[in-house]
Amino acid sequence: MTILLAGCGDLGTEAGLRLAAAGHRVVGWRRSPEKLPAEIEGAAANLSTAELPPVPADTTAVVIAVAADASTEEAYRSAYLDGVAHVLDALERDHVTPARVLFVSSTAVYGDAGGGWIDENTTPEPGGFSGRIMREAEELLLKRLDGTETLPVVLRLGGIYGPGRTRLIDQVRTGAAVIPDQPRHTNRIHRDDAAGAIVHLCTMSAVPSPVYLGVDNDPAELGDVLRFLAAELGLDVPPTGSLGAARGGNKRCSNALLRETGFSFNYPSFREGYRDILAGVGVRHP
Repeated sequence: MTILLAGCGDLGTEAGLRLAAAGHRVVGWRRSPEKLPAEIEGAAANLSTAELPPVPADTTAVVIAVAADASTEEAYRSAYLDGVAHVLDALERDHVTPARVLFVSSTAVYGDAGGGWIDENTTPEPGGFSGRIMREAEELLLKRLDGTETLPVVLRLGGIYGPGRTRLIDQVRTGAAVIPDQPRHTNRIHRDDAAGAIVHLCTMSAVPSPVYLGVDNDPAELGDVLRFLAAELGLDVPPTGSLGAARGGNKRCSNALLRETGFSFNYPSFREGYRDILAGVGVRHP
């Protein structure tokens, strides 16, 4: 297979290395292709513009995995909405019809569920501009590929953590962490499992569903995660306090549909993942 990674940062690079190791040709589009490992054929591309490189004629699957330059509505719109539109435009321009286009979205498309469970059948109700723009990008993908021979697949990832993504560890180490005085569920996925899910959904023989939630098996309370990290680091338990409104809402995301495809997690909960990070396992790709 030939896989085009439209957006090839840390997550895309990890997915690309796994695809290449499985024997596939991998092409990576990013602004700084010289940073890509030799296993990925790099091409200079800015997805927020319409001038994109030629799409390989034999492209089997496209992965759109972009990140906003800043936490602003303008930056999100440029990265996600414009990014999806421009990649689809390039496919039409070059008359390439891949079997699948996978868009890496976010569980931010859901609002607050009061700690309740949500899945792919839950109606998205974004609470902020990030989730709203992600949802618009999803809808654009589904609309433009409707009636074509290309299957759209949306992978809504929870909070990605992994090598070099140590925000909670740093907060515990510096004493900045606060255990919320009200229950607050969090949904996360290790970078390696997120990359593994991308590879799985691009290459599995079964026809994928339109949407999957990419989260681990344990939508843990934030307080439990912070207490665990403090114990692993040999530090005092962080104090309890008020954190205000929950970023991303208080919800528990189910990964049942993804697991039903045969996908299994290397890091089924935060415990295994953070232990490996603390042990120095893995690297963050530039």
